[in-house]
Amino acid sequence: MAEAARAAGVTLAVGLMSGTSLDGVSAALVAIAEPRPGEYALDLVAFLTVPFSDAQRDRIANTIAGGSARELALLDADLGAWFADAALAVAARARVAPAALAFVASHGQTIWHEPRRASLQLGNAAVLAERVGARVVSDFRSRDVAAGGHGAPLVPRADRLLFARADGPRALLNLGGIANVTVVPPRGADAPLLAMDTGPGVMVVDECVRRLFPGRRFDEDGAIARTGRAVEPVVAASLALPFFEEPPPRSTGREVFGVAYAHRLAAQCREAGASPADTVATAVALTARAIGEAARRFIPAALAPRDVVRSGGGARNPALVEAVRAAWPGPEHRAFDELFFDGDAKEAAVFAFLGYLTLLGRPGNEPAATGARGPRVLGCVTAP
Repeated sequence: MAEAARAAGVTLAVGLMSGTSLDGVSAALVAIAEPRPGEYALDLVAFLTVPFSDAQRDRIANTIAGGSARELALLDADLGAWFADAALAVAARARVAPAALAFVASHGQTIWHEPRRASLQLGNAAVLAERVGARVVSDFRSRDVAAGGHGAPLVPRADRLLFARADGPRALLNLGGIANVTVVPPRGADAPLLAMDTGPGVMVVDECVRRLFPGRRFDEDGAIARTGRAVEPVVAASLALPFFEEPPPRSTGREVFGVAYAHRLAAQCREAGASPADTVATAVALTARAIGEAARRFIPAALAPRDVVRSGGGARNPALVEAVRAAWPGPEHRAFDELFFDGDAKEAAVFAFLGYLTLLGRPGNEPAATGARGPRVLGCVTAP
């Protein structure tokens, strides 16, 4: 495969991602081509997720909550090794030798995200390069932040270049730990896009499930939410938070919608006499309505999307998908899998593409999405 790819002018790379939901490391081996200057093609060759153990997940969460300098340093090194294991595993699945990889692009694990100030991801690139034996592109967010941006969302550059439709605007909705949406103009159009974090994705839902249903990590198939009823006053009060009033560019993370927030929401539901299932349904309703409100308030008529293409872990939750459809009527709602490839692989694959742009010296951010002063080449490169 590697020799055939090189002969065809195709770049083989691995993208690595671990999101705010702390599920594990997602690894996507992709083939990137540029048939004509400025025109890109990305194919998914192999994909897997290496789940974090309970001990790993707790360690990351505890470090985020207030780890010491030593704990941060040791976690950085260990995350680099865990990311390397995932890169080697996905290459082995595709029967691609690590030496055949042009590079590995690693988003890392976000530890702290403070818009326009700092965004810290751990997962030591030197450890990753040593283990895999390939160039590593990492630390994608820092340059955008240094240029006055939020450092997020960064996926919009790929959404514009890879996933736009030919005949009208398209919305690409990621239902990860944090939900974000990109609305791109038609393919090839030199027009602004719009992108933003809309608020919690499955982060609050998952935390409510873990808190109220011991032994469960998430609401499989939306079964819990379907048996509950959202507590409307709690949803309304949550949507009155200042974040939801902010126009884009905007971003958020676990610092705002993390464990403490989920526990407050659960307490409000309990005070209202809600059952545990009602609380999960309330978290689902909040996520969906935040998306719908952001679309209604901030997407201009010129970018009204013809379809909404969903991906991320929440795209596998039928209760959440139905709630999003109801909150955002009008455009057709479709799964990313139907049009491209496994939607769970999208973010990891996108960071491989952003690494490709970095190595070519091309911008990887969209200033309209992040608020940066202009286009910037993102990331740092670690030699093999």
